[in-house]
Amino acid sequence: MKLLFTCIFLLAGAFTAFGQQKSESQILTELLDEFLTGAGANAVDIHDRFWADDLIYTRASGQRTGKAEIMKSVRSAPRPGPDSPTTVYSAVDVQINIYGDTAVVAFKLVGKTIKKDESTETSTFYNTGTFVKRKERWQAVAWQATAIPKPAEN
Repeated sequence: MKLLFTCIFLLAGAFTAFGQQKSESQILTELLDEFLTGAGANAVDIHDRFWADDLIYTRASGQRTGKAEIMKSVRSAPRPGPDSPTTVYSAVDVQINIYGDTAVVAFKLVGKTIKKDESTETSTFYNTGTFVKRKERWQAVAWQATAIPKPAEN
């Protein structure tokens, strides 16, 4: 009887611990949120963690680039001054499909820029990223950004 209770106790503990682990979707969502916060601040360390060394990135303009070019751009970006606009990025309509150690993350990127005169400008893009999990760490290996046209004014 003691053995039965011991087994039940151990199994219950194992299932509780398993239930507390984050899902891969949660980890990817947190990674995306952290990246978007860091991207607004041009945080070099955030970009370095997010993008894989073998990244293929297709910009909304159609230009193809990679991590080295992105990192060079982030490192050389001028520091914002007190009158510089501030852009805050967020992801909406996030969809994550996981295929083992590969994941596809698709979402609508919303960039809200606040200017010195406190006026705002919003731009939206569809983004699709392919992530690979290497050494227990997810990184983007491919990225596609597509600008969403602003509605025509009537």
